[in-house]
Amino acid sequence: MPQILQNVVFPLDRDPDLLPLYVDPEVWSVIDDEPVRVSSRAQLGSILTRRTARIVSGRRVSFGTYFNAFPASYWQHWTSVRDVTLTVRTEGPATILVYRSTGSGVRQRLHSEEVAGKASTSFDLVLDQYSDGGFIWFDIVADDATAIFDGAEWTTEAEPVRSGGATIGITTYNKPDYCIWTLMSLADAPEVLELVDRVLIVDQGDRRVTAQPEYADVANRLAEKLEIITQPNLGGSGGFARAMTETVERGESDFVQLLDDDVRIEPESLRRSIVFGQYAAVPTLVGGHMFDLLDRPKLHAWAEVVDEVPFMWRTLNQDKLPHDFSVSNLRQTKMLHARLDADYNGWWMCLIPVEAIREVGGPLPAFIKWDDAEFCLRAGEHGYPTVSMPGVALWHVSWVGKDDSIDWQAYFHARNRIVAGLLHSRHPEGGTLLRHSRRMDLKHLMMMQYYPVALRHRALRDILSGPEHMRANLATAMPAARALAAEHPETIVHKDAGVPMRARMGRALFKNRTLHDLDNPTGLRLRVFTAVTLVSHWFHAPRHENLERPEVEFSKFDAQWWRLPKYDSALVSAADGSGKNIYTRDRAAYRRMLRESIRLHSRLRREWPKLSERYRAAANELTSLDAWRRTFEESR
Repeated sequence: MPQILQNVVFPLDRDPDLLPLYVDPEVWSVIDDEPVRVSSRAQLGSILTRRTARIVSGRRVSFGTYFNAFPASYWQHWTSVRDVTLTVRTEGPATILVYRSTGSGVRQRLHSEEVAGKASTSFDLVLDQYSDGGFIWFDIVADDATAIFDGAEWTTEAEPVRSGGATIGITTYNKPDYCIWTLMSLADAPEVLELVDRVLIVDQGDRRVTAQPEYADVANRLAEKLEIITQPNLGGSGGFARAMTETVERGESDFVQLLDDDVRIEPESLRRSIVFGQYAAVPTLVGGHMFDLLDRPKLHAWAEVVDEVPFMWRTLNQDKLPHDFSVSNLRQTKMLHARLDADYNGWWMCLIPVEAIREVGGPLPAFIKWDDAEFCLRAGEHGYPTVSMPGVALWHVSWVGKDDSIDWQAYFHARNRIVAGLLHSRHPEGGTLLRHSRRMDLKHLMMMQYYPVALRHRALRDILSGPEHMRANLATAMPAARALAAEHPETIVHKDAGVPMRARMGRALFKNRTLHDLDNPTGLRLRVFTAVTLVSHWFHAPRHENLERPEVEFSKFDAQWWRLPKYDSALVSAADGSGKNIYTRDRAAYRRMLRESIRLHSRLRREWPKLSERYRAAANELTSLDAWRRTFEESR
């Protein structure tokens, strides 16, 4: 019996911004090596149902899109599936054309078939030329009359390696409205629920999912598949660890599908991730990509890696992301056709085999940040690869309107990155990790951002105290970090008009305004600038009038580390645009924190080998499911 690998679908929402991700009816030209849309024929009225659409007479529609092209290279590389059948159902006169791409994005036609009346047309395809990348897709051209596209799917006769389903684990903290939307989407997707054994909501907030007005109805529809677990706020790592632990203990699923709470799902993506996990030649973590929930055609994360020497995460092709599919669709974007191999995938959406959890344990008790990356690195060291799968994605609130490097999360950014480095870095002292950490301190100090430096130093002291601190402060580190903000007035967001919202000199302006993001010092000039600035901040006392009222105003984008140090105080827009922060030079705090930064980083460098041994020796206890069970019991 044929197994469905991928259904062709249209968006759940009647949202024109979503259409480019599902169907590509525009006519494109290439000018100066760049794709340019010369006419648009996208019409929501042509989408009839979730699986059907109208192809207007004389028009051509391509399904070579993010959600509907078939990622042939990933199936060839990670599974033993070699024979795939594409079946397209139509009604009316039309021509179906099947294309493939190479890893460099070159298009090649494979098949062409004219159809009439009510037709079901199949194309047999072989996955044997996609080692470096490539997709397969089809176009439909309506002839002298309007045709109906009545659905399509990609199938195989090959049997899956694993036949078990998945438990969906959603961790939430005061996002009940998002969770209800996810549950309703699942209830409306029986083809997904066929592969789902249970939906676990780990509710860690005080705004409960069960209190939502839609909960009773959706709970009735999901019936015994839905379960709500409440526990104190143990962060993302604690919530996902609970979902992992419950899934392993119950023994009813082969996978746990982790989902963040502030997301919108594409149900077909969930189905595809589970099916791909079932067919993977070796047990594999299957990750989903992240689109921007507030700018829905925009892709933020494709394949993510951890660079060894600085031990820092990044996306591949980072300089070309985020990518806007409404500007350049899949067929026009050559870089997307290469197979990109990931080191890890964010836990906004990630399928994990239960056998991997049994062998490597759960996440670090990290609360947030780096728990997903560290787990995937650890799983990879045990032979469980991570695949970030095209066509598997959701929409997540992006970091565009945030700056979590200067709020309470700065503690977790610093601590968890260095702990992950102690556990996994193969370079002495983590390569350039400590040098980069010290530079982060200097940048914050020069920008008069003393709160994140205080948090970062607390993180370093905790790291030096040993691995035991991670579970000991799992429930207290976040409230303690937030409480520390009260000691740092630059954390206050001023929202009311008046003196605090006005600078003495007005808004800062720069020459070559269109190039102001390129004026940062580099090379020798960077070293001189840094040395002069550090010395100046050590000796210079701010002028009284600049403490009474901000000296200058900056937009958030303009408030760079090489500009703020020139002033005694500055009014800077908050990242989300809700108000402004006032940064003021504090010579005493600067001197104290600079000395502490040098001391802590020097000690960390000296003790790195022994600390690494301690953390690696404690890794099994930190991540074991038994330890997590004790944590859940103690937190009741």
